[in-house]
Amino acid sequence: MAGAPRIEHLVTSGTFSLDGGTWDVDNNVWIIGDDDEVVVVDAAHDSDAVLAAVGDRRLSAIVCTHAHDDHVRAAPDVALATGAPILLHPDDQVLWKMTHPGRRPDGPLADGDVLTVAGIGLRVLHTPGHAPGAVCLYAPDLGALFSGDTLFAGGPGATGRSYSDFGTIIGSIGDRLLTLPGATVVHTGHGGTTTVEAEAPHLEEWVARGW
Repeated sequence: MAGAPRIEHLVTSGTFSLDGGTWDVDNNVWIIGDDDEVVVVDAAHDSDAVLAAVGDRRLSAIVCTHAHDDHVRAAPDVALATGAPILLHPDDQVLWKMTHPGRRPDGPLADGDVLTVAGIGLRVLHTPGHAPGAVCLYAPDLGALFSGDTLFAGGPGATGRSYSDFGTIIGSIGDRLLTLPGATVVHTGHGGTTTVEAEAPHLEEWVARGW
């Protein structure tokens, strides 16, 4: 028996670099699946830790919510060890090439795509703003959203660096995320989880302004 589909959580540590600066960061790595098959969301920093968490299960995909270096640094090594494809929205190729200039992702993510793992669907939502190719994954069967750096507990992801835009991320959150059921648990790229209904009050004001 493969067991019920579930969400597993790993935290890895390293650095994030862009626009000439480097910062120490802790990243959330999310593993979705059952005892036989999983998907990894954001193979961050430490390939050995990610591979240990996957164990002997089949890794069907390495999904990149966006291509900032802290979220994708370990992806090629995990792919090499498992044969799993790396999936990334094409609009983030410019960021991907900064970290992995000699290695292309194996496949594209597009808005509306549904990835299937352990019998459940993960719907791709294109949510640009933090990065042009940023995506979230919505798993209605699990009541869960994997938001990358688009939405955190307390507000939207940062937009003060290259290839980001505040108005765009607010539009993405309003159009794509605040329309989800309020009880949806938001599993973020950094820090703690939250829910759609917890974040809605302080985001709806920005949405209403038409940023």
